[in-house]
Amino acid sequence: MTRPATHIWRLGKWARTLARYGALRGIERDPNTPLPVKRLISIFSLFTVKQRDPDYAAAFQKIGPAAIKFGQTLATRPDLVSEDAVKNLLSLQDSLPPVDFEAIKRQIETSFERPIEDLYDSIDPVPVGAASIAQVHKAITTDGRTVAVKVLRPGIREQFNRDIETYEWAAAHLEGLGGEAKRLRPRLTIANFKRWTSRELDLRREAASASELAQSMTAVPGFRVPDIDWDRTNGRVMTIEWIDGLKLSDREGLRAAGHNLPDLAQRLVLAFLRQAISGGFFHADMHQGNLFVDADGTIVAIDFGIMGRIDRRARAWLAEILYGLTTGNYRRVAEIHFEAQYVPSHHSVDDFATALRAVGEPMRGKPVSELSVGQMLDGLFAITRDFDMQTQPHLLLLQKTMVMVEGLATSLDPGINLWDTAAPFVKEWIRDELGPESFIADRIRKDTETLLRIPDLVRRIEEQFPARGGAPEPPPLPEVELVWERKARKAGSGGSLFPYLVSAAVGAAAVYGAVFAGWIG
Repeated sequence: MTRPATHIWRLGKWARTLARYGALRGIERDPNTPLPVKRLISIFSLFTVKQRDPDYAAAFQKIGPAAIKFGQTLATRPDLVSEDAVKNLLSLQDSLPPVDFEAIKRQIETSFERPIEDLYDSIDPVPVGAASIAQVHKAITTDGRTVAVKVLRPGIREQFNRDIETYEWAAAHLEGLGGEAKRLRPRLTIANFKRWTSRELDLRREAASASELAQSMTAVPGFRVPDIDWDRTNGRVMTIEWIDGLKLSDREGLRAAGHNLPDLAQRLVLAFLRQAISGGFFHADMHQGNLFVDADGTIVAIDFGIMGRIDRRARAWLAEILYGLTTGNYRRVAEIHFEAQYVPSHHSVDDFATALRAVGEPMRGKPVSELSVGQMLDGLFAITRDFDMQTQPHLLLLQKTMVMVEGLATSLDPGINLWDTAAPFVKEWIRDELGPESFIADRIRKDTETLLRIPDLVRRIEEQFPARGGAPEPPPLPEVELVWERKARKAGSGGSLFPYLVSAAVGAAAVYGAVFAGWIG
């Protein structure tokens, strides 16, 4: 187990980098920032030459691969970071200098325990892309197929594991400070981030994700996933069909090739909705570098390291929320938030519906060029604090992908109205999945499952509450300040240097987590 001193050392080093790039200035000024964090910022800022304008992207790039990934996640969290920080973090490029090909070759041969010549007839030593986790080389297999070979950077798993362990430690201390940090649930945010990155660090899971998405999108015209070469894929190497197409971001090239850009934009939006709402499994890294258009106009997705999954109940809530916002049924949207327990029951449904109306009405009937999904999310996040809404980590990837898809669709067709595009699909899904026929069938299935579970349920109840009887569940207990906590607090306000250093250590645990949890101003 890593010692606290090691975590503090790492956090201090990272925080000092953030300070040099001016990225701690907003944290220090924010009234929600805990006092220990402010104290430590003063320490880390000593003798540093700070930039006038904060550059969060450059700071995360400097800190390393795990920070790059987390910075990209923060770029989609307008509830956590300021608008200026979001714009800056959107420029964060997931790219690093490539690893020498000899190291890549050793990685391939070691992972397969065979010479590289047994797998590929030729492989280009110059990568076509080098990101924070892996790099990609073009190759020809021994049976003559052109493929892309994705290889993990040597040692990257170990580096991520070290950094994420410190993130977890920092998030736990940050949440322990209570207040706004507790509402934002940084520990859950880090837990989700850990799951996402662990998938990216196992290329077999990425290959499996590509295969699952291809299967779920088989019947969707105009969208496909490249084939996986399973014989040349393992945890550290993935081999996939090479795509010779135009990037979706190449508007002039697409136009010159005769493609219909508004049609591409509409198909992209519908493909995302089918993945997220119909299938509950979606490509969560749909940026312009991961989407191509082949000669017949089919959109082809690559890079399946980050995938999102939403259960059926959450999808139903999401569909009703989207449809309610597009049709102006704010009362129903508010009710869904209470049914999903996103908003605590002590608040008023009517008050929340009015707050939603203030977000939704300015957007209805206007093209994305004037108002956007991103702005809608900004508006929704702005009211979360007023209604004590906790962060919903399972929806973070969905929010991130919605912003990405909106940006790409708008670049292809500036006049597209995402609401008009999405509404018919969402309405049809609600009718098919939540209509009376579906309700009856679902009810029969659930009631049958419940009847079959009754014997086991009775047995477990008897085991938990024997014949002599059992005590009911105790009510929630109030928070009580413990004696030693009270003494520590009083000692911290005195003149001794030691309590101040203890406070600073707690701040060290929180500073980097504070950047995670949102005090970027």
